Amino acid sequence: MTAQKNSFSVALFSVLFGLIIGAVIMLVFGYNPISGYVALLGSAFGSMQDIGSVLTQMTPLILTALGFTVAQTAGFFNIGLSGQALAGWVGAVWYALSFPDMPAYLMIPSALILGTGLGALASAIPGWLRAQFGASEVIVTIMMNYILLFLGNNILQNTMAKGIKDSAETTKQVGANASLQMKWLTDLTQGSSISAGIFIALLMIVVVWFIMTKTTLGFEIRAVGLNADAAKYAGMSAKRNAVVAMAISGGLAGLAGTIEGLGNYLNFFTQNGSPAIGFDGMAVALLGGGSYLGVLAAAAIFSVLKIGGLGMPMSSGVPFELVDIVTASIIFFVGASYLIQLIQKRVQAMDEKAAQTAAAKKAAKVGSATDKNQKGGE
Repeated sequence: MTAQKNSFSVALFSVLFGLIIGAVIMLVFGYNPISGYVALLGSAFGSMQDIGSVLTQMTPLILTALGFTVAQTAGFFNIGLSGQALAGWVGAVWYALSFPDMPAYLMIPSALILGTGLGALASAIPGWLRAQFGASEVIVTIMMNYILLFLGNNILQNTMAKGIKDSAETTKQVGANASLQMKWLTDLTQGSSISAGIFIALLMIVVVWFIMTKTTLGFEIRAVGLNADAAKYAGMSAKRNAVVAMAISGGLAGLAGTIEGLGNYLNFFTQNGSPAIGFDGMAVALLGGGSYLGVLAAAAIFSVLKIGGLGMPMSSGVPFELVDIVTASIIFFVGASYLIQLIQKRVQAMDEKAAQTAAAKKAAKVGSATDKNQKGGE
């Protein structure tokens, strides 16, 4: 409970300090911070379409943040969420366009499974390399981002059939049989690109929470993350759990990419860089502090900043780039607090070890003195 309170307070103060820094910067450059933030909130909640855009932005962030959280719980840093999301996006759209006549009740579940599986495969490879050879998953997943980015673009430009492309740079839109958009949702949000993906993301919060806290698999992943040697001594396979945790992490990212392809954009197009949803998802996970409800709240905050920031230049003259400064400041304070807490834990552990060593030496001296006294008495 104390840890949860600490995480909540860290997140709360990080957001507060980030907003304060944003306000200071606005003042320095001659902008009114009050009108700037009022414009931000107005752009995020001013209409049902704006709210729909916020929910659309939240959807992939929730899933990639969950993916990062699972990997982090197992003791890994999955930096490849962007590439894994891209793998799911490319695969799902390609599959949907290749079978335009497949009924929706078969197409949608199979496309979601395919995209999730491709993301899981893309992440399981670094997990296996870490488990078998001790390779750094950080370096491998970073490199995988580039591999998957260029592979996805190459598939679009040189492998996909011409009949499913509008040009060499973009595919046609997926048909109604594969679309996750729902008419009643679109009408409710005045034409936004919100889709059923938001419900999938909310469901996955519950599913991941249940797996990680209520199942044997989740217990083993947490045990390996806390102490791999102790877990191994208890009969758990650290290597197997490493691969499984990374696969789950990548699968969630692949699902995020699939929803982007079938729910938001409805197509795939040449990417100039890895999708931002992967890196933003990492930031959301850090702000969430390991809490699954925290992930939901953090995703909402980031989405409000992103969508609300788009309307700031028109309403108040404040440039959109300020939102990036606020976001970066929030993550800076989260990271700084995490570093401080980590140092405190290390120092505390060293103090405890020193105290145990001193107590052991004292006990040994007392025992030695007792033995001498007994011998002297004899």
